[in-house]
Amino acid sequence: MDCNCTDYNCPVGKTIELIGGKYKSLILWHLIDNTLRFGELRKLIPQATPKMLTQQLRELEEANLIIRTVYPVVPPKVEYKLTDLGISIKSILQAMYNWGADYMKDNGLEISCSMNTHSN
Repeated sequence: MDCNCTDYNCPVGKTIELIGGKYKSLILWHLIDNTLRFGELRKLIPQATPKMLTQQLRELEEANLIIRTVYPVVPPKVEYKLTDLGISIKSILQAMYNWGADYMKDNGLEISCSMNTHSN
């Protein structure tokens, strides 16, 4: 592969820009085949502070990878799901899971999450 890529003129750089945030890939991973509320995402990604999670969700929404739906109820109900563009990244996330699982197995690390719900 001969690539003279600089900055974000490179497809790999653009991909990292879009999904390379601290929790973006995890958010996208959890939204495969799911629509989740903010509180559910917080439980699934407990290491993310509410501020950081909100920032990452906004950036994913701006990149057209997720849809944020606000329902006019009290208390407010907000749900997140993948857009068609977000769904198109599923194979990349599955490849990341497989690579990470192999790495963890090779290094004697325990895998605490499953790909079973994302195997399609």
